[in-house]
Amino acid sequence: MHPYYQALTDGVSALNLDLSEQVLNNLLKYQDALVLWNKAYNLTAIREPKEMLIKHLLDSLSILNHFPKGRMLDVGTGGGMPGMIVALCQPERECVLLDSNGKKIRFLKQFIADMKLTNVKAVQTRVEDQQSINDLGHFDVITSRAFASLLDFVDAAKPYMHEQSVIAAMKGVVPHDELSSLSNWSQQIIALKVPKLDEQRHLIVLSQSS
Repeated sequence: MHPYYQALTDGVSALNLDLSEQVLNNLLKYQDALVLWNKAYNLTAIREPKEMLIKHLLDSLSILNHFPKGRMLDVGTGGGMPGMIVALCQPERECVLLDSNGKKIRFLKQFIADMKLTNVKAVQTRVEDQQSINDLGHFDVITSRAFASLLDFVDAAKPYMHEQSVIAAMKGVVPHDELSSLSNWSQQIIALKVPKLDEQRHLIVLSQSS
């Protein structure tokens, strides 16, 4: 058994998620790959597997029960958070992971190939690249864990949205000032509790007011 299997199982249970043994093992394979590649490619500042389990895996898993359905774009995915984790847990969902960093996308493409994943692809591009906007089309849900500014993220997401699309932004503290500037958007603020993490986490869900 994987040394972190029980810790992941306990965390998943605390999040009220029902994930199969295969999905749990795939999540741990992803973490193992991240640890391995991180030594050479510096994919994430978090190096300890135990800390990675909490701050990457469980943090990303905490959104699943609240995450809108449909084709997903993860903007600034980095090493694949939350997009790869969503893709592993929901193989029926089409997922596109976007980042401008070549090393991070190379890691994700290799992992996708090794795991023979068919519902997820990694794309190296800048989010504002017009050709990429044309090629990738529209998404039902656009997410990010990396954008510093919610306002910038909304601007970046707009070209990838259709009328019913939603933005699902992972945040720590609720950015009330920015939300007040987005008063023309329908807003839902969901407080998240990540097991073993004593920090605020929120999912901000925005949809275009009709």
